[in-house]
Amino acid sequence: MKKILALSAVLAFLFSCNSGDRGELVGAKGKKWYPEKPYGMTLVPGGSFIMGKSDDDFVAVGDAPTKTVTVRSFYMDETEITNAEYRQFVEWVRDSTVRLKLAILADEVGATPGDGSIGEFAFVDQENEEMTPYDQYMYDNYYGMGDDFYAGRKINSDVDLIWDTAEYPDEYYSEVMDTMYIPAEEAYNGQRTIDVTKLKFQYTYMDIQEAARAQDKRRRDFIKKEDVQIYPDTTVWIRDFNYSYNEPMHNDYFWHTAYGDYPVVGVSWKQAKAFCAWRTLYKNSYQKSKKRQHVNSFRLPGEAEWEYAARGGLESATYPWGGPYAKNDRGCFMANFKPLRGDYAADQALYTVEADAYEPNDFNLYNMAGNVAEWVASSYEAASYEYSSTMNPSVNDDENLRKVVRGGSWKDVAYFLQVSSRDFEYADSARSYIGFRTVQDYMGTDITVNKNFGDAR
Repeated sequence: MKKILALSAVLAFLFSCNSGDRGELVGAKGKKWYPEKPYGMTLVPGGSFIMGKSDDDFVAVGDAPTKTVTVRSFYMDETEITNAEYRQFVEWVRDSTVRLKLAILADEVGATPGDGSIGEFAFVDQENEEMTPYDQYMYDNYYGMGDDFYAGRKINSDVDLIWDTAEYPDEYYSEVMDTMYIPAEEAYNGQRTIDVTKLKFQYTYMDIQEAARAQDKRRRDFIKKEDVQIYPDTTVWIRDFNYSYNEPMHNDYFWHTAYGDYPVVGVSWKQAKAFCAWRTLYKNSYQKSKKRQHVNSFRLPGEAEWEYAARGGLESATYPWGGPYAKNDRGCFMANFKPLRGDYAADQALYTVEADAYEPNDFNLYNMAGNVAEWVASSYEAASYEYSSTMNPSVNDDENLRKVVRGGSWKDVAYFLQVSSRDFEYADSARSYIGFRTVQDYMGTDITVNKNFGDAR
């Protein structure tokens, strides 16, 4: 016992002498970190503003009384999420689904890499002599546990998928690919397309709000799992408008490159949340490969964050550009909406326009009014302004499926373009006039807008 104590004392002494801190309290050291502006986003400096209707509530909704609130700094997408950006998500899910199916079948038939067959797409851990000790430990102790036998196993992303039927390597590969397409009897005009119902994105998250208020429960009780079909509902162009010819938008708007820079629509609130989870996963996978620190999660903005960003630093303004009119001094409309009692063409756009059309507001954010309305994270409660916090207010009830949409759209009158106007749609609904943009929390030196002196610090 005395020897052990003596050894402990020596080790403690040596550690103290060799640490380089001279016995001072210098704090634990980590990797150097520098804030990195996410691609396509702009920094919205935190601050206080008057939220709600500053003008007369002539429609008598009464759901947006004025109150002073404060929000912290965050990054926000400069534009609405475009068709091209959402297609990147869809194609990632499609490719990942195919690779998983190939790996599972390769496992079932015992195919392995090196034989030029479906085995080239086998799980990375399948007969891989180069597994790290950690991967081997995880494979032996955790993979395949629970309901999913293949949970946690790594798919092979280094081998290119083969889409040309003439180049399929074997019948097993053909079998997997056949399951990804619509049945042959449902094809027409010689086109057999991907069965979009197969494109599902599964993710998990922890409900921190619920966990913080609960007692005597374990962490796992608050981990939620979502399994979402992520392909946009293109039929919204037909269903949203009775007795109207919109088939070209249904057929071409999402997938054709001509509309790549236009805002994605037909996406539900749940699909928008899934996109945020994927974008976080996608970015952090890259960060991990470069041995860099993870970034904060991408998410939908809260209602107060959205309104603060839309105002662009203008206090009590009607629109993102100020107001009170929807035209500038040259008589040109400032946004894409339905002016003049329904003259869609008056603003030179029948439907949506490019996501970076019109002038941005003072935070360099485009189309915060018009083009497409935008999902936010908050649930709609008519009286929520009365009881929500004045610091980063957020009201989101999982039981309330009415989710707030903001900004108005190409088919709305000017009232819904006002930065303070509130509207809602159900979380599982999709519309031809609702899209979204994402935000990310800012870390680092505090940046706020000092309205008394008109600067940011």
